[in-house]
Amino acid sequence: MKRRAKDDTWRYLGVYRDPSGRKRSAGSFATHRDALRAATRAEVKIGDGRWIDRQAGRITFETYVETVWWPSLHLEISTKAAYRSNLDRHFVPFFGDYPLSAILPSLVQTWVTAALEGGLSPRSVVKYHVVLHGIFARAVRDRLIAHNPCADTDLPKVVTTQQRIITPEQFEQLLAAVPDRYRTLVLTAIETGMRWGELAALRPRHLDLTTGVVRVQETIVEVSKKDSPTGQRMIIKAYPKDNEPRALRISTTLTEALQQRIHDLGLTSDDLMFGSTRAGGHTPMSRNTFRTRVWVPATRQAGLEGIRVHDLRHAHASWLLAGGADLKTVMDRLGHTQIQTTQKYLHTLPDADDKALAAFQRTRSGHRSE
Repeated sequence: MKRRAKDDTWRYLGVYRDPSGRKRSAGSFATHRDALRAATRAEVKIGDGRWIDRQAGRITFETYVETVWWPSLHLEISTKAAYRSNLDRHFVPFFGDYPLSAILPSLVQTWVTAALEGGLSPRSVVKYHVVLHGIFARAVRDRLIAHNPCADTDLPKVVTTQQRIITPEQFEQLLAAVPDRYRTLVLTAIETGMRWGELAALRPRHLDLTTGVVRVQETIVEVSKKDSPTGQRMIIKAYPKDNEPRALRISTTLTEALQQRIHDLGLTSDDLMFGSTRAGGHTPMSRNTFRTRVWVPATRQAGLEGIRVHDLRHAHASWLLAGGADLKTVMDRLGHTQIQTTQKYLHTLPDADDKALAAFQRTRSGHRSE
């Protein structure tokens, strides 16, 4: 395309079409040949995926996140609520006004340093950086920026601590400190390994008391109203985490305890087994309410301060494996999608290594006696 410049000379525009079909300028040149070459170079970049919409790259981080990235997310409710919190507290205040194209690796590194100095743990910084990396990865795919500024961030080292597992003896001490009203809940947690949301959503219709089977078919997700997509604090999902309902065998002792609870409280099939009121009902029990009013006082009384409710799930897995259950069975019972997640519970009881050595010696001694 030819046009007259301000100095009355003729200039040639290199014109090409972007991936959406819009006409774009590759620049203004003194000769037709140079303009054609520039347009051709742009078309080649489009063809091999290297073309960048530099004009669109001027969009600010906040605008891109709110209008493109956030609406496209398809996540579990609790995960999306956590992302929303991270955006509002950590990302938008720092990066919000910067154009995407102006956010360089050095700026991301500055954010990491500021986050650590502000009190975030190394583990949290690494976790949040994954989300930030995903935002910029999407911008790269949208051809707004050429490179992901999070690609080579120098992240803090996360020191892995050994998982603390409750022993059977410690559990008995803890159970004795739990008020009678909540003991069946704690017994169900340790014997099934169910997550808190699954326990909170358990109803009589999920139990087959004849065969001693608990069906995990629902979960309750607890989020703050501010971050909730529905405005509700307690959100019931039809299926638990990983969208895989599962059936768990339970002991005769627990079966009878659950049956007795249903009878004593007069629970209907749709009532919650462990509702917020003494009589069960339809109002879910808050995790934080249970933790502060029941769990923390009980752990303190039992001399087990620092033990979390979720640690009952860890104990369940470790006890199963220590007792000889195979990894696949434990994986299915916990609802894990990857066996690597289950493997971390191997040898987590205090005497696991001693038992392993004893097993080795028995095998060796048996071989010698043949």
